[in-house]
Amino acid sequence: MTTQQFTTTLAQALGPAYPEAEAQAIAALVAETLLGLTPLQRRMQAAAPVPPAVAERLPALQARLLAHEPVQYVLGHAHFAGLELEVTPATLIPRPETEELAQLITQANAHRPGLTVLDVGTGSGCLALALALGLPQPARVLGVDVSAEALAVARRNADRYALAVELQQLDMLRDTPGGLAAGALDVLVSNPPYVRASEQPLMRTNVLAWEPATALFVPDADPLLFYRRLATLATELLRPGGQVWLEINEALGPETAALFNPANFAEVQVLTDFFGRVRFVRAVRA
Repeated sequence: MTTQQFTTTLAQALGPAYPEAEAQAIAALVAETLLGLTPLQRRMQAAAPVPPAVAERLPALQARLLAHEPVQYVLGHAHFAGLELEVTPATLIPRPETEELAQLITQANAHRPGLTVLDVGTGSGCLALALALGLPQPARVLGVDVSAEALAVARRNADRYALAVELQQLDMLRDTPGGLAAGALDVLVSNPPYVRASEQPLMRTNVLAWEPATALFVPDADPLLFYRRLATLATELLRPGGQVWLEINEALGPETAALFNPANFAEVQVLTDFFGRVRFVRAVRA
């Protein structure tokens, strides 16, 4: 079996479960990962033989993908902001929009060394690690999450890149991160649960069946419960001029922004992502 045959065979097998372009993209990613190739190398080495040990893995991989298990879980990693991060069903798979959020924060703080940053609901650690890598040094970055399993993944990701991110387990709705004095925080960032339960029918099987529901969904009766708590934490912990950066439900932009009282926050903005969808709220502590 050649590299091209491996890729084509897998793409064709995935046809019943995925659109053609997505099946081809998944098959290419699997081939590149298992063979240690870049996309260009995969195309240039299309006629190269696939090692038998890799070819033998194809049926099991194919079965998992046909069950709609996300390819990132099948391969055990996802790419984010130049990092290759471990992901498991205990963590969300990082999205491009979240990577854009990390870019916005690093660009806005490109000349500000010595920042203290809190990532609430860190999951795989993607935001915390991208900021620890991208912000001017020294920077202190703390990531918190309610899930011990997710924090274990985040710790392995931090260790892989030797990034000094502090990690704490806590329930953000009830607890305050330890080791942070009131008014000592420069940046609070979060991608909390924000998908309303009624929006589940709009989501794909590979998300609903595999990704952690506790990191995704909120009740329709109180869809902003995490954002209210984040507004309280920001009021308590941010120094004057400190920034809040949040990923949000695109249907609830004005409502989310309204949680940041003008008496406490200036420059409250609802921002769009690179697809033109409402996706972020930014606010500055007065």
